[in-house]
Amino acid sequence: MSGGINKTELFGLLPAPWPEDLLPRIREGVAQSRRKVVVLDDDPTGTQTVYDLPVLTTWQPEELAREFANDLPCFYLLTNTRAFPAAEAVRINQEIARNLTKAAMRSAGRNDFVVVSRSDSTLRGHFPAETDALGRTLMGGGTQTPPVLLVPYFEAGGRYTVKDVHYVAEGEELVPAAETPFARDAAFGYRNSNLCAWVEEKTGGTVRAAEVRSISLDDLRVAGPDAVKAQLLSLRDGEVCIANAAAPRDLEVLAWAALQAENAGSRVMYRTAASFVAARLGLAPRELWRPVLQNPVAADVSPLHSASGEVRADLRRLLQVEKGGLTIVGSYVPKTTTQLERLLVRGDVERVEIPVEKILDAPQRGMLLRHAVEQANAGIRAGRDVVVFTSRTLVTGNGAEASLAIGHQVSEALVELLRGIEAQPRYLIAKGGITSSDLATRGLGVKRALVLGQILPGIPVWELGAETKFPGLPYVVFPGNVGGPDALAEAVNKLNS
Repeated sequence: MSGGINKTELFGLLPAPWPEDLLPRIREGVAQSRRKVVVLDDDPTGTQTVYDLPVLTTWQPEELAREFANDLPCFYLLTNTRAFPAAEAVRINQEIARNLTKAAMRSAGRNDFVVVSRSDSTLRGHFPAETDALGRTLMGGGTQTPPVLLVPYFEAGGRYTVKDVHYVAEGEELVPAAETPFARDAAFGYRNSNLCAWVEEKTGGTVRAAEVRSISLDDLRVAGPDAVKAQLLSLRDGEVCIANAAAPRDLEVLAWAALQAENAGSRVMYRTAASFVAARLGLAPRELWRPVLQNPVAADVSPLHSASGEVRADLRRLLQVEKGGLTIVGSYVPKTTTQLERLLVRGDVERVEIPVEKILDAPQRGMLLRHAVEQANAGIRAGRDVVVFTSRTLVTGNGAEASLAIGHQVSEALVELLRGIEAQPRYLIAKGGITSSDLATRGLGVKRALVLGQILPGIPVWELGAETKFPGLPYVVFPGNVGGPDALAEAVNKLNS
């Protein structure tokens, strides 16, 4: 990591952020425009900056029409396209674009909408395949595509873009993204940290680095929203523009300018990390989510406390939580491995390891999963916190699609394991984007969930609906590449509080 630089020193050389708090203006503008924000999320971790918004895992026109008809400013569609080859990702995006157009025409509510293609803050995903597929379909199915604004900044994860270079913070060091393990991803690897060069690399030279437009920190912090709005309105179809950002206020300026540009006729499509959505909605930061003990006692049983002030013995017995929690770890990135190790050193967790090489070996797979299910059920019923995790040695295939296929087999095994678990856990943490998506949709049967907030910065919590395997369960969507070394253990501790 030879290109790392000190964060404090670099940020000290930058102009001060724009002085005005623009969130109130953005919220007012969102309410007045009644333009629905539709976020296509290529894995569930994109909800890591929002709250009180729905996530759908299906996208039939009638379901989308119901979302257009309500008063909420935004909804998410979980596409999970990062788990699929590019051709399937394109098909899914085309289908969603067609259905959104149909649903908006049917709706008597907010039938104007803008699309955010939410993807990874460390630049992994199907770009430009997804934005091209969305843009062409939304523009009538020809070859024309709208301009794309690329915004990978993500504060909670320490992802910053300065002078067109995208960085990943490791403590006080800012490491160029191409020098991190994320750039060596078997399916979505890359060589360039400069986003202009990255766009040229990912488009195979169709868009040259010199042709990529850029909104600089000087534009955001000195020139301000009106100047940025003018830049957005000047973008032509097919152009790509990157946005630098190194603080939340930078995103507020960008979001306010974008909202005004939309009102003036801009057709820009957004390809962003999670932070942009919260800024575009004007969402103010909220305190971290905490679990709330649901009182199972009938309402006519009172009082809760005895004369001495202690919880009555009979109610204490009823309120006592006797089931354990469940954590399933599929992510294999180094940060996840470190977090898992910190959790497993605790002596009060039930360890269930799933060797990947046995999952890929058909004769061993069945027996392995049956034993894991039995162990998990027993641990949950005994009140222990169960941690199911795949072996830490990365197994890859020959090429991107072969590696994705291996990941799919591993994820399918974890889905099968969750389906076999009969004991309802107190909570479920799913570690990794693909893991959390597959467990939600195929393991739990989620059709529509509500984002409650974040248990830790950048780590969202969903409330599962009545249609799911475990209705009302707190479901923690824990990205593989977010949080400090103790974050996973902190989440478990918080859920046990």
